[in-house]
Order: sequence, then structure tokens, then C-alpha cells
Amino acid sequence: MIRQRPRPTFPEWLGYTVGRPMPLDLQDWVLRDLTGKHAYARHLARGMVPFLPLFAAFLLAFPGPFWIRLAMTALALILALFYCAAYMAPNRAHRLAQHHLPVTLDAPGILHATPVERARYTANHPH
Repeated sequence: MIRQRPRPTFPEWLGYTVGRPMPLDLQDWVLRDLTGKHAYARHLARGMVPFLPLFAAFLLAFPGPFWIRLAMTALALILALFYCAAYMAPNRAHRLAQHHLPVTLDAPGILHATPVERARYTANHPH
């Protein structure tokens, strides 16, 4: 049995933010990260890390007044957050599968349709 570490090193976590798998001794940490309390906030924060160089370039390297560069950076941030949130479920499933965990695990607070709600929906919206 592999002894589990409580958390990854910074280089491991940085690789994890761009899609690299964690070592086996961090399996419990990955499970908590993807399905534990505050999984949504962690997903959004983790999803913004690869964009940090782009945000810095927009803010610091482009010519023009600061307010335009700030508005450009804010627009990029909003768009990145939107797509990160939109693809949260597939990304979680991919990461769970990547770490050999059941892809059906959900974070707390996920609401699933009951059979009655599903039947009502299909009756109102036939294919």
C-alpha cells in the first residue's frame, strides 16, 4: 500500500493545473480536490493558472492607457471563467479517469433530476 502524502509540491500542483496526472501517493488529495468541499472554487482557480501569462501580457505589455489594458484583462478573465465553468463536469470526469477514480463521483451540492422530473421534462420536450 502506498503511503499517501497530504499535498503536492508546487511543481506537481503546477503540472496538475495544466493536465498532468499526480503521482499515486496523492490519490487521496486528488479525490478531495475534485469532489470535496469547495471543489467548484478550486476548479475555477486552477483553471485560471494557465491564463496568468496572458493576463499579465494584456495588463503590462500592451500599449495604451491603463484603463483599456485593465478592461481587456477583465474581459479575458470573464471569458476564461465562463469556459472554465461551462466545462467543469467534463474536466472533472477526465481528471477522475486520469487518476483511476470513478468518473461518476460528484462534488457536494450537485443536483440530479429525479425520475419524476426527468419524465416531466421528456413529456414537455420530446426528441
